[in-house]
Amino acid sequence: MTLWTSAEAAAATGGRAQRDWQATGVSIDTRTIQPGDLFVALAAARDGHDFVAQALYKGASAALVSRIPEGLTPDAPLLVVPDVLRALEDLGRAGRARTQARVIAITGSVGKTSTKDMARVALTGQGNIHAAEASYNNHWGVPLTLARMPADTDFAIIEIGMNHPGEIAPLSRMARPHVAMITTVAAAHLEAFGALGGIAHEKGAIFEGLQPVGHAIIPEDLSVTQILRDCADRAGAVVVGFGEHGMARPLRTQLTEGTLACRARITGDTVDFTLTTTGRHFAMNAVGVLAALSAAGADLPAAAAALANWQPPAGRGAVEDVAGIRLIDDAYNANPTSLAAGLETLVGLKGARYVAILGDMLELGSEEFAMHRALADDPAMARVDLVHAAGPRMKHLYDALPASRRGVWTESAADLASRVNELVAPGDVVLVKGSKSSRISMVVQALRARAAQEKG
Repeated sequence: MTLWTSAEAAAATGGRAQRDWQATGVSIDTRTIQPGDLFVALAAARDGHDFVAQALYKGASAALVSRIPEGLTPDAPLLVVPDVLRALEDLGRAGRARTQARVIAITGSVGKTSTKDMARVALTGQGNIHAAEASYNNHWGVPLTLARMPADTDFAIIEIGMNHPGEIAPLSRMARPHVAMITTVAAAHLEAFGALGGIAHEKGAIFEGLQPVGHAIIPEDLSVTQILRDCADRAGAVVVGFGEHGMARPLRTQLTEGTLACRARITGDTVDFTLTTTGRHFAMNAVGVLAALSAAGADLPAAAAALANWQPPAGRGAVEDVAGIRLIDDAYNANPTSLAAGLETLVGLKGARYVAILGDMLELGSEEFAMHRALADDPAMARVDLVHAAGPRMKHLYDALPASRRGVWTESAADLASRVNELVAPGDVVLVKGSKSSRISMVVQALRARAAQEKG
């Protein structure tokens, strides 16, 4: 199916098409490009113009460029624009404008991607669904997602993230959602915001892009909930709170081995759903998702039933059996709130011993050492048998634990991964978690490599 013609893309961006072409997709990466894609030559770590010839060789229908790369023939299928990123934004706006889809935007300090995926799965069977890939939630990820959206989309789920003040509002205005959901507000990126209130104001900016009489789905029971409500009120939104005391709230959660059976009240309706996870925080996110989908006009009972097919994404709490241990791979990111949720997931599984392998939590500001140390007092941490840690920040947690529960501490994740045989034993349930830049995922890779070697 044609996504963009050269004439449509030129009209959207104000660019000049060298020749006629038709694109069936949009790509920014030659490693994953598909035949028929429009290749967008963004300048990031590398200048995308250096890869235009490769993209065309791999079957790209055309390339979006700001200059004609050396070595291309005069009739090469190019769309020439003054600025590639600006043109991608224009293409995204045009993609959003031409569809009648109900759009749901999701942000939050924790759980954006898993919640977006949860919403996508819950909408199965309810028309044509379009959702952001991976964690495409930044200044290029949001317009790319919109540019990839087919005109006949029925529901779209857009993930919006931030690292610094002022990033969310422009992306929300671009997406123009009918429903905007905030998963939670937690101590993440504190270096850029200074305090939790600053993060809340930035998250609340997602409501600035809402369509008239749009819905704001906000977490109750937070110290900053009122800030979020104020942001929603200024946008003229219909506010639906989710949480223990919200209009959308869990009524019952029953934990069995590997699953959560839940009953929830969603703005007047009672529904049952099952999640293939033991993390209760996922159940609360599911309540928020159901509230958002109901507000967007989806079939609520069907969405609740479809949640049984959702699985936590790789690196974000997925549970797998690896050479005699149960591994919770939660190594994609971390802050105090998400780490506490990870620990709760850990001790919710059955095993001979609970082992936490933790890397530094980053971007927490001046109180980062105290925040690491405070995890020693987390209720779930009291049930953890052994903690291995990597990094200078996590050393503060390590030192705060009783000596009997201290495992191995190393300066880096690479050092910890090299000692993988000392870290776990058959029958263990193991959580691996830390900020992505801590590289604690190296331990996950080492555990899998050890398992493959034993199998081979």
